[in-house]
Amino acid sequence: MRSGKARLAVDCGTATTSAVVAWSDGSWSPVLFDGEVSLPSAVLVGDGGEVLTGHAAWQGAVARPGGLVPAPRRSAEQRVSVAGVEVEATDLVAATVRRVVVEAQRQVGVPVEDVRLVVPAGWGPRRRTWWRHVAHRAGLPQSRLVEAPVAVAEHLLAGGVRLPVGSVLVVCDLGGGAEVSVLGRGEAGFEVLATLADPLAGGMAVDEALTAAVAGDGTLTGPEDVDGGRWALAASVETAKRALSSHAAVSVAVPSGPAVVLNAQVLEQAARPVLQRAARLTVEAIAAAEVDAGSLAGVYCVGGAARMPLVAAVFAEEAGIDVVVVDDPLLAAVRGAAEAGTGAPTGEPVVAEVAVPPLRRAVAMAVPGFASLLLVSHMLLTPTWHGGILRPVAALNWGELAMASVFALVACLGAGTVLGSALAARDGNSVSLSPGVQVATGILTAAWLGVAVAGMYAVVGSQYIGTELGPFLRWSLLPVAPILLVAGGLALIAVLRWRTPRGGWSDFLAFPTSSVVTATAGMLLIQWSLTADRWPDMLVWIDLGGRVGGLLLGIGVITALVSRLALRLVLGAPLAIICAALVSSRTAGILAVIYAIAVTVWWLKQLWTRIIHPRPLSAPTP
Repeated sequence: MRSGKARLAVDCGTATTSAVVAWSDGSWSPVLFDGEVSLPSAVLVGDGGEVLTGHAAWQGAVARPGGLVPAPRRSAEQRVSVAGVEVEATDLVAATVRRVVVEAQRQVGVPVEDVRLVVPAGWGPRRRTWWRHVAHRAGLPQSRLVEAPVAVAEHLLAGGVRLPVGSVLVVCDLGGGAEVSVLGRGEAGFEVLATLADPLAGGMAVDEALTAAVAGDGTLTGPEDVDGGRWALAASVETAKRALSSHAAVSVAVPSGPAVVLNAQVLEQAARPVLQRAARLTVEAIAAAEVDAGSLAGVYCVGGAARMPLVAAVFAEEAGIDVVVVDDPLLAAVRGAAEAGTGAPTGEPVVAEVAVPPLRRAVAMAVPGFASLLLVSHMLLTPTWHGGILRPVAALNWGELAMASVFALVACLGAGTVLGSALAARDGNSVSLSPGVQVATGILTAAWLGVAVAGMYAVVGSQYIGTELGPFLRWSLLPVAPILLVAGGLALIAVLRWRTPRGGWSDFLAFPTSSVVTATAGMLLIQWSLTADRWPDMLVWIDLGGRVGGLLLGIGVITALVSRLALRLVLGAPLAIICAALVSSRTAGILAVIYAIAVTVWWLKQLWTRIIHPRPLSAPTP
């Protein structure tokens, strides 16, 4: 029995299930099932409701063919029909996961508490919640879900593959079906930019084609259409397919008939159309991610079907893509899941890369930060004083305070992902954080930092001017409240890893600097116009400057709301004129609130167009 805390990673795929146990010293070992590193995911429901797993399920299918479910995870329904009886799909998959846990604990010698479950990147919140129910039904503790392509990328990085921040790679998972994902490496980790799946472009489709070739009639479609002999033949063909990776020919026993010899030529005829489909799927996934195929760091194939020697040749012929079949492709995802967030050695230091953000990101953070300081300083240094009964009273431009608070929060949120990365990569950090938790922590920390800065503006302003705190708090905190709520929603999405915005969180959190510059200049000109009594000889020019300030503020609003140039020109002109007409000492605060609303709408639009309802990715046509 090994010393130290063991980690169990499980990949319960459509056709096969694999798992590894890893330890804190970086060593690992595969979980063995009947002496093999993979367990068939098929289950058999017996007459009494008992569930057999793995090879026992295939062997029992000869006597009870209608009770076999060859791919229980493929069903998205809560209940499935097996031999005319309705059973819960959760129970069927949980039986396989429970078998994995039993074998792993037998191998480790103690209960395993740190469990990672590999899930497809294309699964949404409903399937992921269902998968957590499966884990709970199997008796697992609280488990961490790791997306399969992210796990593979982590495995590649730990293995010394150079994947610097900003690089993009493709992971083609050829398991029972095919899932192709395009990933970008950001400061907070790997992010899925696009993913496409096709159940007919993987190993199960090859098995069905081989079974049809051997049987000479029809295809393998489901338990209601076959007898025990066909299930036995299907199991024999799958075993023969794996043997052909190291043997020139394999004999397959055919029930009620002579044995058939399978060789590399027969396998190629069956596998080529399926692999061509997978190659086309890869091209479509790259196009959906809107990245340049020539700039990819690599296209990596994993999964049981990736072991076929034909894979690299078909991808090169069909799509002109040079693929790299990862060593031990069947275990690449589970090994990466076991290594994720453990501080395992990677191909390069991450801390040095996240310490200095890209120039565009630095500008996106610096511009609203400087604008915030400029506005609050200008507000406090240029008020108009009027004589009061006891002491002079300052007529303040509350619009400058409101916009300064908004820009402070925008600047902090722009730094959100950098904060998250620095938190996870700091020296002495003993807590393993997933990329989603890193991003969420950064967003929440940045949001509350922005609120703290806005509150500080209120306190300092109240003390400097010498008046009550209430109005300062209202104008500094209320305008940022809607943005704070949106930031909380973004943090929740990042934790749940429901969907990563295209281009990554870093690009998502960058507010347009053009809007910040024009709106700041506009509010400064408006404040200048409110102090016109200081320069009575320049009233005309000062009033004109205030109107120009209103125009600029309107342009800043429309720049935040609309991204297309044509719409900006059409909608910006009337809005800018309205804002210019509204400029006065009583409406400056209203104009600032309008801009704060525009900033909130910008965040909501980002949330809708890049996370909740992104441009749909079409699946490949058969």
